[in-house]
Amino acid sequence: MRYIFKTSYTQDIDLARHGGHVFWYSLLGVALIAAPWVVPEYWLAQLTFVLIYGIVGLGLMLLAGFTGQFSIGHAAFLGTGAYTQAVLSNMGVPFPIALVAAAALSAAVGVVVALPALRVKGIYLGIATLAFGFIVEEVFARWESVTGGNSGLHVKSARLLGWELNSSESFYLVCLVIAVLCTLAILNLLRSPTGRAFVAIRDSEISAQSMGIHLARYKTMSFAISAALAGLGGALYAHKLSFISPDQFNILQSIDLLLLVVIGGLGSVHGAFLGAIFLIAMPQLIASAKDWLPEAIGQAPGLQGLVYGLVLIAFVLFEPLGLYGRWLKVRTWLQLFPFYRRGLFKRQKSFTKSDRLR
Repeated sequence: MRYIFKTSYTQDIDLARHGGHVFWYSLLGVALIAAPWVVPEYWLAQLTFVLIYGIVGLGLMLLAGFTGQFSIGHAAFLGTGAYTQAVLSNMGVPFPIALVAAAALSAAVGVVVALPALRVKGIYLGIATLAFGFIVEEVFARWESVTGGNSGLHVKSARLLGWELNSSESFYLVCLVIAVLCTLAILNLLRSPTGRAFVAIRDSEISAQSMGIHLARYKTMSFAISAALAGLGGALYAHKLSFISPDQFNILQSIDLLLLVVIGGLGSVHGAFLGAIFLIAMPQLIASAKDWLPEAIGQAPGLQGLVYGLVLIAFVLFEPLGLYGRWLKVRTWLQLFPFYRRGLFKRQKSFTKSDRLR
């Protein structure tokens, strides 16, 4: 009896389910740590953006994928964190303190948005957050004494313990550490009673309320945590670009972030980073494909938006679980080969279709 209790408790607290997870995640960690000395500088910069968007994606995944509250104005929280970090850094505030302040202010703004948005849900919540995004973008453009207006704002290099993070390698390692800490925090949050309350709200608000879950409290908490992570990513984003302006946090950025979680896979922590990889890699692939396409198509304006739209429609229709859902099916096929059956996921697909039609 004693041994069984210890085994059950150990399984509950282990982040890795089995030895294979430990091996592959350790290998991934070694590869990411070694990247600054192996990967060319251009690709290292792209990998840094993947980590930054992954942090923002974790927040939006928590809100949309695990709590069921969609936001089409998340770029406002990204911009709030970016401008807070830029202003404080230019004032000489230490990098860690400015980082915490950016996350805290974004969380506070998230609470302000969540309170009036508690009365709406679904598409109406999306419209409310979209309106908030337009308001914040206008504030960034008009508050010239702080944000620099449409002329933009330069950001000083980050300094950590007297060490200036002006090289791509040093800043990448800082982003990597923050991304790992945020991922571990989200994983632990989701396994806590709070995280399970989020999932219960997503599945059925009526059932969650009947079990004693305070909807307003947990929805507000989800908005605050999601906004804090977006603000944290925005602070790193500002330092990486060294220059920010209001047009970087417009509706297109919000749609890109929503695209990130949908294509990555709603309700999956892995999906936040898979979606970030897609978001960074797709423009590169489109730019490379332009040389092979006819000039009338390759040079047509709006090609990237068209490709994004087609990819999103394809995922919604044929793979609603996103890239991570596709990976789960590929992994199952590899595990069961050669005994894999063609109709193995038929029931799952039918459930997903009925769920989309509700």
